Amino acid sequence: MTRVLPPQANFNERPLVVFWEVTRACRLACRHCRASAMADPARDELSPVEARSVVAQVAQFGRPYPILVLTGGDCLIRRDIFEIIEEAAALGIPVALAPSVTPKLVPDLLPRIVASGVRSVALSLDGASADTHDAVRGRAGHFAETTAAIGAMVAAGLSVKVITTVMAANVEQLADVAALVARTGAVAWEVLFLVQVGRGTAVGAITPEEHEAACHALFEAAQHDLAVRTAEAPFFRRVALQRAGGGPAPASGLYQRLSRRMAELLGPATRAVCPPTAGTRDGKGIIFVASNGTIYPAGFLPLPLGTVRSAVLRDVYRDDPLLRAIRAARFSGRCGRCDFADLCGGSRSRAFAATGDPLASDPACVHQP
Repeated sequence: MTRVLPPQANFNERPLVVFWEVTRACRLACRHCRASAMADPARDELSPVEARSVVAQVAQFGRPYPILVLTGGDCLIRRDIFEIIEEAAALGIPVALAPSVTPKLVPDLLPRIVASGVRSVALSLDGASADTHDAVRGRAGHFAETTAAIGAMVAAGLSVKVITTVMAANVEQLADVAALVARTGAVAWEVLFLVQVGRGTAVGAITPEEHEAACHALFEAAQHDLAVRTAEAPFFRRVALQRAGGGPAPASGLYQRLSRRMAELLGPATRAVCPPTAGTRDGKGIIFVASNGTIYPAGFLPLPLGTVRSAVLRDVYRDDPLLRAIRAARFSGRCGRCDFADLCGGSRSRAFAATGDPLASDPACVHQP
């Protein structure tokens, strides 16, 4: 069997991204929140001294340093967040920020974000209308606040990525969201396919066929002036490779509706098909540190691997047996037999959420190897 391999990158030595949930505190109550965020910081949150240790541990991976994504909860609630950013930036670690949108974000904190050394900012937009987005975010008026924040950050010269979590409530709006994101001037659109963990267990996920239809529509969105990425849907790379090679689009009604709407809003394709991105997945090119220092393969894969309070993040990433198995694509079922096992490998988080086995097949993928 011929295996399709991604561009070579040594993800055995260092991750591409370290996600650090610096706090679980957040003023929002989003329906799908992975962190099950709370109003106030948890008592076991890492101290300022321990936070500096995390930054030092990221530096221990060596150059090129991983991107350090500071998330939450709302990362801006943490009192020493700018000290953390400045510490990392002084070492040359690229820092990205993923804050919650609140009324004080733009007028009070935007100037400091711009001056702090942050390379990029990610903001969440979960619908093309206020009705959809506000229902997901649990706050009236949040859609207007979010679009205003995106515009202000783009105008301030920040590199802005927009994140959309796909679920049953908004999948039909993906083409409209794509057009909205393109108009904002954001540099990238990351489409996160819901994994039912945290509060997300009570949110309706889409079917495997709808995952496939959405990925084919995203392939077409990526042929415009918008960098499109996915999270927890690595099979988007398989779809992109198949379509780039002349493979057919699905006949599903959802795909047809999204494709027609995409063409209506974005017009004809403006660029050639981009090749698939590097074959990262939960635990391969990605590692996650929780607010209390616990290390996980990813934010949606709640299998503790140790803690930065007593272990070295670099050593856990390189040596943990589960992470080694994930990076070697030692999967069972269809994922283990698949030609795209390394390029894709399925969502390890969704496999675990569905079966209790992080090396099982991703139930959201329809591909039959």
